[in-house]
Amino acid sequence: MLRTSRHDTVRFMPGQTPPDERIPILIIAGPTASGKSARAVEEALARGGEVISVDSRQVYRGLDIGSEKITADEMRGVPHHLIDIRNAAEPYSAGDFKKDAARLIREIHERGKLPILAGGTHFYFDALLHGLPDDAPVDWERRAELEKLPNEVLYARVYAADPRRAAELDPKNPRRLVRALEMIERYGKVPERPKAAPDSLPYAAEWIVLDPSRELLRKRLDEREETKFPRGLVDEVRRVREEVGDARLNELGLEYRIVGEYLRGERTEESLLPALSVKLWQYARRQKAWLRKLAAESRA
Repeated sequence: MLRTSRHDTVRFMPGQTPPDERIPILIIAGPTASGKSARAVEEALARGGEVISVDSRQVYRGLDIGSEKITADEMRGVPHHLIDIRNAAEPYSAGDFKKDAARLIREIHERGKLPILAGGTHFYFDALLHGLPDDAPVDWERRAELEKLPNEVLYARVYAADPRRAAELDPKNPRRLVRALEMIERYGKVPERPKAAPDSLPYAAEWIVLDPSRELLRKRLDEREETKFPRGLVDEVRRVREEVGDARLNELGLEYRIVGEYLRGERTEESLLPALSVKLWQYARRQKAWLRKLAAESRA
C-alpha cells in the first residue's frame, strides 16, 4: 500500500491568488515507478489542473519506452507540458526547466487552472523552488582536458573533493561530472543551492509525496523493466544512438546507456534486465534519500 504524506500544505481555489499573492501549485513527487503520472492525472481531473512534467528525459522526442513517457490515452485529456519539446541531441538544463516551468505556472494560473508539477527529477524541483548554485564561468581549454578523462577518474576526483555532491551524481554521466569538477576547481566544492523559507517562495506549494515500501517499489521496477523489451526498447535505443552517437546516448539515462553497451557488443542480451534491475534500484534509493531529506527540511 502506498504511504502518502502531505506537508507544506496550502489550499486555495485554482485561479485565485492567495492572500500573500503566491501562486498555488501542487507538487507530486516520489521515486521512479511510484505512480506519479497516474496520480497527477487523477488530481488534475478532480481539481481542474494541468500537468507540468518534471522529468529530465521526457522532454526529449523519441525517448518514449526508456523514459516510460506517459501516453495520450493515459493523459485522459489533461493538458501536459514539457514533454517532447527537444530533440535528443539538444541539451536541456535545470536552468531551462526553471525558466520554462515558471512561465507555465503563471500561464496555467492565469487560465484559472491549478499547476500540477509531477516527476522524479529532483534537482529540477530544487532549481525551481530554491534556485541554482552560483555558476562558474567555463574555461573551455580546461573543459576539453577534463572531457578526455575516464568517468571513473572524474568521479573519483569529485568524490575526493566533495563527497556530498558526488553522492548526488550519476558516476556514468560525464557532462555532470565535468561540470562538478569545474565548480570544485573554482570554489573548492560545488556550492549548495540556497534553501529559501517556504513563505518567501513565489509559490504556495502543496506536496503529495508517494513513497511505496522497498518491497513494493522493487517489485514494480522489475515488472516495468520486463515489459520494456517486448515493447521495443532495444530498437528505440538503436534509433536514438544513430541520431545522437554514443557519448550523448550515455547521458540520457540508465536504459539508454546499458542497452547502448549491448549494441556496442560490450555486454550480452541476457545481462540487460539484471543490470537494469540493479542500477534502477540504486537510482530509486537515491530518490528515496532525497525524499527523506525533503521531509526532514519540512519539519525543521
